[in-house]
Amino acid sequence: MPLNYARRLTASTRSQRENVHLGAGLAFVAGATNAGAFLAVGRYTSHMTGVVSSMADALVLGDRAMLFTGIGALGAFVAGAATTAITVNAARQRGLSSAFALPLLFEAALLLVFGVVGVQLDHIHTIFVSATVALLCFTMGLQNAVITKISQSEIRTTHVTGIVTDIGIELGKLLFVNRAGVAERVVADHSRLRLLTLLLGAFFTGGVLGAAGFQAIGYIATVPIALVLVALAAVPVFDDFRSLPRP
Repeated sequence: MPLNYARRLTASTRSQRENVHLGAGLAFVAGATNAGAFLAVGRYTSHMTGVVSSMADALVLGDRAMLFTGIGALGAFVAGAATTAITVNAARQRGLSSAFALPLLFEAALLLVFGVVGVQLDHIHTIFVSATVALLCFTMGLQNAVITKISQSEIRTTHVTGIVTDIGIELGKLLFVNRAGVAERVVADHSRLRLLTLLLGAFFTGGVLGAAGFQAIGYIATVPIALVLVALAAVPVFDDFRSLPRP
């Protein structure tokens, strides 16, 4: 990955091209993490709809363990998003170019922790599942907040419900037959449809490779996922480090 290209991916001043490429990369990471997490602990961790639904079911059925796991997952996702907001705003006030890169590098570090420590703690099933779900939900909150802020809420990458809904809307516009003489015509946004399809494809591809990797080599499959994030985020962080005043 050329350095200037990597530098632009998480830059504050950016174009739609950078948003699309970063969004696709993060959707791939989210899909891979989500699929790998399911094989590891039997839970999806990238979207909160299922988490909140499982909390409601657990409350009715009296399943306290599931309820507390859901509360921890929801709280971790919110905490991850809040951490991104704090990190980005603090970095901006200090004039750092790595404002959006720092949360992604933090996410990479947490995924490496999951991959390395997971092998050692897998036998402590009850505690391990709750801690793993919370950790991965925190990373997904970090990531979703980054792309939401950087794209001004145009792109989200950790769940596909909104993406699929928007694809349906644009397809409806595409198939709509405008009546003759109508001034306000319905026109599909082809560039947005391509973007949404790319994000959906990236999430699915990441899920396939993440599941295959975990099935083949276990927790160590998170290492290449983390390296993708490092490739996306390392250059701006290194630039800021080089610009630090020397004693």
